[in-house]
Amino acid sequence: MLITHDIPSIYLGVTRRVTVWLPPGYRRRLRTYRYSVLYLNDGQNLFDPSRAFGGQTWRVGETAADLVRRKKIAPLLIVGIDHGDSRRAREYLPVEDERNPMARRPLGREYAEFVTREVLPFISRTYPVLRSVAATGFGGSSYGAAAALYTTLLKPGVFGRLLLESPSLYVGRTHLLRMARKAERWPQRVYLGVGTKETGRDDWNLETVGNVVKLERILRRAGLGDRRLRLRVEGGATHSEGAWARRLADALTFLYGGR
Repeated sequence: MLITHDIPSIYLGVTRRVTVWLPPGYRRRLRTYRYSVLYLNDGQNLFDPSRAFGGQTWRVGETAADLVRRKKIAPLLIVGIDHGDSRRAREYLPVEDERNPMARRPLGREYAEFVTREVLPFISRTYPVLRSVAATGFGGSSYGAAAALYTTLLKPGVFGRLLLESPSLYVGRTHLLRMARKAERWPQRVYLGVGTKETGRDDWNLETVGNVVKLERILRRAGLGDRRLRLRVEGGATHSEGAWARRLADALTFLYGGR
């Protein structure tokens, strides 16, 4: 079941739509259960093909429902936060992207405040969710992954699960990698996914995978072992919703499965 809300934002100066996916059996458990929550960027591309880029979604609802029914993960809420259309690049990045003229005058810090100070409190007031760090996750793909990583670095101790697909780590001459090297606190579990054919250029493909591997090394040096960190490099996978959908079951199982 999907429920939508429009959340007015002081930080962004706009009203933004969020879509809440409710797991199977939600109404039955309503008075007896509190849920973990995963927040995902690019909400248009998660659930509904009619709103998704190219008509292809991450298949979030189908994948999560299947995992819940098979008891691979506990029931959770998944909140898709719509991107800002023409403002997407500006809102998701903390620094300018020299390769994208739409990324001037970045609003990454304002977006982080919107998510943590406006979206999270709204969901906590509206739904029976757990408020612990361990029960709260954030993620995204491409610029959306950059926004999730930046917000996690800017607001340590808010998110206990982090899902990064094909993150744009090259922006600002690897600004986010430099921030990551200085981080003193990381989520309890981090999932990194990337394909080897993310772009149409071989040099950019090598750069993209190489940057994700660099992030993995930073996390390893910070003490994240195999129980806390997973990297999946998928041969031949492109920069697309189809690739992120294909890896989603693995990501959710790692982040929310087990104890």
